[in-house]
Amino acid sequence: MKSNKDSGRVQDKIAVITGAARGIGRAAAIALAREGAHIIGIDIAGPVSPNFELEPAATSDLEETGRAVQEAGRRWLSIRLDVRNMAELRDAAEQIKRESGGLDIVFANAGIQGFKPLLEMEDADWHEQIEVNLTGTANTLRAFAPLLVERGGGRIIVTSSTQGRHGTKNGSSYSASKWGIIGLMKSAALELGEYNITVNALIPGLVNTPLTRRQQRYAQAIQAGGNKPTGNAKKDEEDAKKTLLKKTPLGVPWIEPEAIAPAVVFLASDEAAMVSGATIDVTGGDSANNT
Repeated sequence: MKSNKDSGRVQDKIAVITGAARGIGRAAAIALAREGAHIIGIDIAGPVSPNFELEPAATSDLEETGRAVQEAGRRWLSIRLDVRNMAELRDAAEQIKRESGGLDIVFANAGIQGFKPLLEMEDADWHEQIEVNLTGTANTLRAFAPLLVERGGGRIIVTSSTQGRHGTKNGSSYSASKWGIIGLMKSAALELGEYNITVNALIPGLVNTPLTRRQQRYAQAIQAGGNKPTGNAKKDEEDAKKTLLKKTPLGVPWIEPEAIAPAVVFLASDEAAMVSGATIDVTGGDSANNT
């Protein structure tokens, strides 16, 4: 059921979300469901690469997102796949067309993050982030945009990052992938506008998710602030928090995923009908540090 504050801004729309098992993907799925959308949640729900310290999402995480969507009174379909695999995405598009009749909203949100200096980088350190973040986003658009064309229009939202607006020390692969997503978004907006499809990029700041709340990310923040990590998890977390608090005008080191989701709802709604080719920042003010 809708709460008093929910207005049905995407009532009975069909939305697909990649990276739906947790974090921004889960928060967006719940927010869209509360505004009336039926949700198809896509996630690999398992290991992406042996090269990252991040604990992978599990099937149970994706199921938890589904329970929250259903509690909002909306239909839910979960699909496990790897966005690097175009054949799996096209199979998913066929399944969605068959079972849901079409698609209105695409939120290409799946991504990974790792840090390695260029001088120490192995091939996999570069390729895996580019392939998941940038190629995976492009694959998602290529697989699902035809369903929006058949529908006579729709909304595409992609997840970039503040690190797609500036360089990232020891994070060149991630930064390059997120810059690339902005270029992809703008190009897609030019191509798909004639089909009444808007394409926009979400620019989150540091969000309170497993992607950012981990030792490697704390160390990177400390180093970017000109200091050295200690290797003690608790101490480095505190030092990273202090560094990030100084950097963010609104005084938050990490933004909650639920604070990001309203921007996704807006971009998915009729209210954003004339918004395309744009970047929407939700960064706690950190956008002021970017060009």
